Amino acid sequence: MLDAIASQGKPADKGQVSLIFGLITCIAGFLGVGIGSEVGRRLKKKYPNADPLVCAFGLISCSPFLFLAAVFANKQTELTWVLIFVGEVLLCLNWALVTDVLLYVVIPTRRSTAEAVQILTSHLFGDAGSPYLMGVVADQVRGVRPKTPNNEFQSLQKALYMTVFVAVLGGAGFLATSLYVKEDRARADSIIRAGLESEEDVQDGRSHATGQRSAIA
Repeated sequence: MLDAIASQGKPADKGQVSLIFGLITCIAGFLGVGIGSEVGRRLKKKYPNADPLVCAFGLISCSPFLFLAAVFANKQTELTWVLIFVGEVLLCLNWALVTDVLLYVVIPTRRSTAEAVQILTSHLFGDAGSPYLMGVVADQVRGVRPKTPNNEFQSLQKALYMTVFVAVLGGAGFLATSLYVKEDRARADSIIRAGLESEEDVQDGRSHATGQRSAIA
């Protein structure tokens, strides 16, 4: 946003831009997580595969807002902030639901490992690696052109278009997940029930053996 504002010939205050973006991200995160959790909870009563469908809706519907935010960033600053806010709210719909889905399709003894792998993967290919990737692509797009605010913005703008593609790709992944989540959850539940029944049988056997020894004594 700094280069986008500067390319309009307006003074760009890094502290102010960081504050606005931080507030938008915090508020959008709270709203997105809350709305996603509540919508998933209500829809799951009628549709067992509601969680991945809500995640897919959030990712696919956020893509046009992210695209328009990149397009209007150097034209309408206030509109861009609004587009970013709406896009981030939709983007955050899946945060709580992804964890929920992960926990109910994995048996208890493997949940901690599954959660660790999911967190590592999401951060590795997300906030850890994406800034570097965006920078590399932006530098390649800018090429040998001088580092003016306008050139910097245009190169980063084109690099950010990748996020739109990734959002749609993620939504498609969640749509595919919705086809199998019901079956996967039922399979995990059956394994858990079988384990509980086996444990009860072992305990009953121990109790019976203890009773027999007491009777003999």
